[in-house]
Amino acid sequence: MKIALIQYSPVWENIDANLQTLTYKINQLESDVDLVVLPEMFSTGFSMKPEPIAETENGKAVQWMIEIAKSKQVAITGSLIIEENKSYYNRLFFVFPDGSYKTYNKKHLFSLAGEEKIYEPGSEKLIVSYKDWNICPLICYDLRFPVYSRIVDEAYDLLIYVASWPDQRIYAWDSLLKARAIENMSFVIAVNRSGEDAFNNNYSGHSQVIDYMGQYLQEPMIDEQSVILTFEKEGLVKARNRFAFLNDADKFKLL
Repeated sequence: MKIALIQYSPVWENIDANLQTLTYKINQLESDVDLVVLPEMFSTGFSMKPEPIAETENGKAVQWMIEIAKSKQVAITGSLIIEENKSYYNRLFFVFPDGSYKTYNKKHLFSLAGEEKIYEPGSEKLIVSYKDWNICPLICYDLRFPVYSRIVDEAYDLLIYVASWPDQRIYAWDSLLKARAIENMSFVIAVNRSGEDAFNNNYSGHSQVIDYMGQYLQEPMIDEQSVILTFEKEGLVKARNRFAFLNDADKFKLL
């Protein structure tokens, strides 16, 4: 499976400008891909003022994802600010090439910034089946909570994090991503934004790809970049069968 990571600097709270930029970047990809991964709140930046910019699932950003998926025959994922029943969600969409989609609401809300005061938390993890891969997409702060991503009964092959993770905590980002890959014996794709936001937080990006043994397939990227990687399941399956670390994992259920 070919997967494109798009690390870029969103224009603050400007949906039209960001969709235009991303359309150009997707059109510039050098080869056909199966999946495009975008950052957290890719159409606005990580805003704490959702009222003027939140969309419904019929809004322009979701419809843009559907149009890109269908016209390019590619799956696309990333998170958006969504309003539903007078509540706001940091909602990830995984859109399939036929335009259908599945969603995941961010479970762990970033209390340091007061995200939990503005947005409603999700309650269920999502496992997506696509092209014979089981994919678990999560959002930013979810990375700090290993129990939530731990493979127990819901096995997956690929763990995806979309994020707006600033430079002042980038060492934690790099370290925790490797830990998630190693402990779950899973590929990990992490796509972060770059640039500077309205609060003068800097984002160098550090989007990256790690294999099931904790080795970089794509070292952390700096500033705006797009990269395409090809993934094969054979090595993952062989490693899981050979080492079988997951067979010794603790069994538990989330309440």
